Amino acid sequence: SAERWPRISRMAARKRRRRQRRRLPVLVTGPAVAALLVAASVALVKIAKPPPPSACGVTSASGVTYSLNPTQTQNASIIAAVAYHRQLPDHAVTVALAAALQESRLVNLDHGDLDSLGLFQQRPSQGWGTPAQITNPVYAATAFYNHLTAVPGWEGLAVGQVAQAVQLSAVPGAYAPWESEARALARALTGEVPAGLSCRLSAWGGAVPPSGSLAAAAQSEFGSPLLGQTLAAKTGWEVASWAVAHAYRYHLQQVAFGGQSWDSSAGVWKPSSTGGTEVSVRT
Repeated sequence: SAERWPRISRMAARKRRRRQRRRLPVLVTGPAVAALLVAASVALVKIAKPPPPSACGVTSASGVTYSLNPTQTQNASIIAAVAYHRQLPDHAVTVALAAALQESRLVNLDHGDLDSLGLFQQRPSQGWGTPAQITNPVYAATAFYNHLTAVPGWEGLAVGQVAQAVQLSAVPGAYAPWESEARALARALTGEVPAGLSCRLSAWGGAVPPSGSLAAAAQSEFGSPLLGQTLAAKTGWEVASWAVAHAYRYHLQQVAFGGQSWDSSAGVWKPSSTGGTEVSVRT
């Protein structure tokens, strides 16, 4: 009858709505959406992580590792090389490094208290030299050792005591806390510990230096080129550590000596057939 048509139409409409609901996609909201978006981003976009910063390190006799950046490490190696040039014992290197760690953290500063400058915060007004001289690490280390060797009996005195006698700091006890780190650096940089210093470099410091500049630096700092010469084990490891410490500035990729070689990207010493009785470098 005519009365049944509205009822039938309503029933047909309900059936159509049920079929449409079955066809609708499932909507995901809230945290689930965020998780899906993250997963999709990771799958579609591979994000390259930047390389870790360049760093150097030494380990003390007690197993403590100390880290420095390449510039600090190069300055420390210059201090050790100047002591070699002066034919001073390793104790002098430990004293000088403790003083420089306290005064500048081994950074060649162009400022300081009053007119203090450089690695050791030496003062032109106190007769240490001109500002240009004091901010030259080779000159500054030489000046420090000149004052050090004038201290009576310095060889038998404690590191902090000798450093204070040279620096005449208003805080006499400031140098002693650096003794452990200074000694660990000195043992590596004077060749007492073979392969004691290592650096992992992710970049180079500045433009490519001119040809022959590394040999010139060795001549200035050690008083002799030393690279490519037959060397005794201790001296060889001092020169090899010096070369590693200078690798960032001089773009060295490999240093070899004593049956081992160091690679700048790996940052470790490994057994090698290229390391003989001469320190060899490769750019």
